[in-house]
Amino acid sequence: MRVVLAEDLFLLRDGLVRLLEAYDCEIVAAVESGPELSRALAEERPDVAVVDVRLPPSYTDEGLQCALAARRERPGLPVLVLSQHVEQLYARELLADGEGGVGYLLKDRVFDAEQFVAAVRQVAAGGTAMDPQVISQLLRRPATERPLARLTAREREVLELMAQGRSNAAIAERLVVTERAVAKHTSNIFGRLGLEISDDDNRRVLAVLAFLDGKRPGRGDGGG
Repeated sequence: MRVVLAEDLFLLRDGLVRLLEAYDCEIVAAVESGPELSRALAEERPDVAVVDVRLPPSYTDEGLQCALAARRERPGLPVLVLSQHVEQLYARELLADGEGGVGYLLKDRVFDAEQFVAAVRQVAAGGTAMDPQVISQLLRRPATERPLARLTAREREVLELMAQGRSNAAIAERLVVTERAVAKHTSNIFGRLGLEISDDDNRRVLAVLAFLDGKRPGRGDGGG
């Protein structure tokens, strides 16, 4: 797995390089600023980018914006964003194109090596990996603003675990139910959110988008 890493703090960047290399990842570029990140993403075309939100020169959301620009140039480019704090806007921006291959983790998760590497691999494979604290804060919106009001308590649990990037098997293990039960709940979630069967759209990603954004998704005029 070829990785571009962007982190301005040398010790953390060096630690992430060593960690990923220990898990058989190839670090094709390890950079510390937005301009360097943009060049590395364009030149190296990695399997996944692991990006700090705040990078020089602006130290605002430079890393995120470089990653989003790269995804516009290369739709579906897998990007895992690291942040010190939960920023709802950043999470929604990252998920907005519905392409999948995105993640948002708090930097505290980096200290759990296996969990962090699992998230990198999940994103590289086209899935989503959302930090539980990000999801928890995004859930604090009024129910009338979210499609979650249509879901049962169990369906909400399943969708929250989907948003963390877990597979049906992992969800079944976590909830102590069968995979068949999870598949049924997942199907019900898609139905309640108005997600029609499609060969083009990743319905798991669209369901997570609806979960985070509070809007009923659809395809064109027929999706509402």
